[in-house]
Amino acid sequence: MARGVEYRVERDPLGDVRVPADAYYGVQTQRAVENFPISGMTSAPELVTATVQIKKAAAEANRDLDRLESRIAGAIVQAADEILAGQLRDQFVVDVYQAGAGTSHNMNTNEVLANRATEILGGKRGEYRAVHPNDHVNMGQSTNDVFPTATRLAILAMVPGIVSAASELAGGLRERSGAFAGVLKTGRTHLQDAVPMTLGQEFGGYAANVEQAAADLEGSSAHLLELNLGATAIGTGLNAGVDYTERAIANLAAYTGTPVRPAENRFRVTQSMGDVLAYSATLRRLAVEVNKIASDLRLLSMGPRAGIAEIQLPAVQPGSSIMPGKVNPSVPEMVNQVCFQVLGCDAAILAATDAGQLELNVMMPVIAWNALHATRILTNAMRVLQTRCVTGIRADEARCRELLERSTAVATALSPYIGYAATAEIAKLSVNTGRSIRDLVRERKLLADDQLDAILSAEAMTTPGVPGGHGASSGAEAQRAKAAGSGSREKR
Repeated sequence: MARGVEYRVERDPLGDVRVPADAYYGVQTQRAVENFPISGMTSAPELVTATVQIKKAAAEANRDLDRLESRIAGAIVQAADEILAGQLRDQFVVDVYQAGAGTSHNMNTNEVLANRATEILGGKRGEYRAVHPNDHVNMGQSTNDVFPTATRLAILAMVPGIVSAASELAGGLRERSGAFAGVLKTGRTHLQDAVPMTLGQEFGGYAANVEQAAADLEGSSAHLLELNLGATAIGTGLNAGVDYTERAIANLAAYTGTPVRPAENRFRVTQSMGDVLAYSATLRRLAVEVNKIASDLRLLSMGPRAGIAEIQLPAVQPGSSIMPGKVNPSVPEMVNQVCFQVLGCDAAILAATDAGQLELNVMMPVIAWNALHATRILTNAMRVLQTRCVTGIRADEARCRELLERSTAVATALSPYIGYAATAEIAKLSVNTGRSIRDLVRERKLLADDQLDAILSAEAMTTPGVPGGHGASSGAEAQRAKAAGSGSREKR
């Protein structure tokens, strides 16, 4: 125990425990603090908010059903409102890694509310005669329905933020797509030169991927609207009841402005954290899309003299402590790291969700923390990526054109006219000799100059269809017939 700290003694079924005299939490919270000095991280603020909202909703429902005295319910509601307004947040002290199911978190909330409500009614902290953590604050509840409900509410509270951040990022990428619509460049597959495209098309693809992933995430969150509050220990609703469930969840809907509803099957939602896993899977998908964009930005900007350098990223900080003038892609590097962490959070959620047994998954605390943490950091990372990077990206049009003209992939447009084999031969010769595709075709007199110019138009290659207009098939057939005829004569 810390020196100079005054304590009060509280008792639970296991015996006496000393609790800091000025603490609003009590004996069970203190046991958790002593038992689980693991990470130094405590519950996400959204989870605290959601749990307090549940306690308020339950108190009002129990009051309306004449199960809880109005003065006690009023004191609990007042205490809850104070916490929801930002007070006593430092009293939620249980480590993220705690006993299964989140009992310690639930009791931390019960004790803080009970002690503050006791004060409101004129009592002293730790007495629990006027307001008891279990009998009054936890009335009609179990950790097993409180914690899953709080997890769902907390995630739902964060969904608008991450969807908004994704929308802003997609909008920024789409704006850059428009700005780069006329910038011709070489596409790349397998990290090798591919056919021409525009930088705008590339950025348009990025925008569409973020939009699709965000839509999937928003869709998956709809499953979290089903709440098992009122299921109590295993789903039967013992000590709660349908009337309590309906009133309490209606209260939550009113507090949050979210159309939450009683679970169609309380046993399903109590047994399984699969809905949170499904949300995490779509969060992972969004992270993968954003991670690829960040990696591509690093590749496209690499250099600036000895790399691709088709785009320039905004300089946000010096890049080296030893190399003066060096500027790194700092924001995309941060985004990569965040996305890796989101993937790690998803892996933890997967393992913990898979660990559910019989009527309950006791690994809920680590599931909740990872889902909320991943949502928060990806939300923030996307906002920074948009405001500190994407919005300031510039294209080096001359560099894009230079690399495009050096690429042999433009030969692909010749295939419909001279056939795949002849095109491959010319492309190979271009690589070996350094001569242009155009010069080699002209030298062999395979196509007329005006037709060749139309076919090798990079602009034409960036749109659907066969570059060079009509007659492509007959040209290719003629070349194949010519080759076949030569072979027949050689045999003769």
